[in-house]
Amino acid sequence: MTKLETDPSPLMESAYTNDRARVFHSWSAQGALDPVVMAGALGSKMWDADGNTWIDFTSQLVNMNLGHQHPKMIQAIKDQAEVLCMVSPGFANDQRSEAARLIVERANRDRSGAARPDGHFEKVFFTNAGAEAVENAVRLAKGYTGRLKVLSMYRSYHGGTAMAIGLTGEPRRLENEPAMPGLVKFWGPYPYRSQFYSDSDEQECERALQHLRDTIVFEGGNKIAAIVLESVVGTNGVLIPPDGYLEGVRALCDEFGIVMIADEVMAGFGRTGQWFAWHNWDAQPDLISFAKGVNSGYVPLGGVVISSAIAASYDDRVFPGGLTYSGHPLACATAVASINIFEEEGVLEQARHLGSDIIGPALSRMEQSHPSIGLVRGIGVFWVIELVKNRATREPMDAATMGRVAAECKARGMWPMVVANRITVVPPCNTPDDVATEGLAILDEALTIADSAIS
Repeated sequence: MTKLETDPSPLMESAYTNDRARVFHSWSAQGALDPVVMAGALGSKMWDADGNTWIDFTSQLVNMNLGHQHPKMIQAIKDQAEVLCMVSPGFANDQRSEAARLIVERANRDRSGAARPDGHFEKVFFTNAGAEAVENAVRLAKGYTGRLKVLSMYRSYHGGTAMAIGLTGEPRRLENEPAMPGLVKFWGPYPYRSQFYSDSDEQECERALQHLRDTIVFEGGNKIAAIVLESVVGTNGVLIPPDGYLEGVRALCDEFGIVMIADEVMAGFGRTGQWFAWHNWDAQPDLISFAKGVNSGYVPLGGVVISSAIAASYDDRVFPGGLTYSGHPLACATAVASINIFEEEGVLEQARHLGSDIIGPALSRMEQSHPSIGLVRGIGVFWVIELVKNRATREPMDAATMGRVAAECKARGMWPMVVANRITVVPPCNTPDDVATEGLAILDEALTIADSAIS
């Protein structure tokens, strides 16, 4: 793979200075930042103006599922820009309509890729990103049920807007409290660090579902509009639900008349080797929030896939929400291009192959050879390594050591994603085998630093 041949921007020399002087970064203490100025990227690699090149094992923010600068994606933007750059949501548009058709069609499939006969999903409401997708999914559920309360997990992230950060279970929500009224948390399954003193996946599933049932009963089942959960928890540890858990949540939602919302913002569109992560199980939600991988972030886009019943409930009453850029033509054109690329280039198949034949086996070997690894888990191109100071106590690895491991990866030519004591392995879904293998070899070498820190 060679770098993309382009002339450097005339602003490149002043990029760092202007960034530090004028750009306010998210989730950061501004004075502590020292950002790398990226000059370009192609496929699964990126580089700076000094010629330093890294394998991108982050997909940026786990969104560039098709990698950087895919020529068909770039062409789709150019072609649409020549025709129509912007049209308000009240008009119909060919790219918006086609994107909605393709997304609904894929939502109505099962784990084998076959069409489900029920045609459960019917429409798409487009947003600009994932947080807005979650916000509007909750708004749809509240309007449909006439109820106020919404349940979500601890160890979750749903976005940075007012409702989404309130639904978030991780500590980033704390400085944004008080949250909107009616938001209730519950513990989801996490066998490695169980809240339920479980000693097996089966027991963890059973006890987590009982805990959720108890929460529903004590909060008032007839007061709860929705349960929002990431089909596979992303930022908080790539927590894959035990078999039967999502089906159990579905059953509880049916029993109490609660809308099940699958947050697929990170896990959707190939990341787990399926169009949607919930396709790996048999637990069809009522609403799906999506973003990121729908078009690999080439133009901001998100949305909500809506079931027929919920969509029909708004036929004769106004949905109380809207966005200026809902279904932006440039964004929708890239969604259409992306879905077609997935089909034409076998991206889902490559994602499954990378997980089962490349990433999974390599990380399993590392788990055997590095005593600092407490556990490896993953699916498709969605993996995580938990680093610990002591395997017996499962004490998380300290932040300083995690920083040194990350720095070693970067020095050797791979850019890792480090969150708390975890290294998340999430290269683009179409990463070539040899590039993935090279990145994994770098990670293997860097983990010797963590091994030296165990107690």
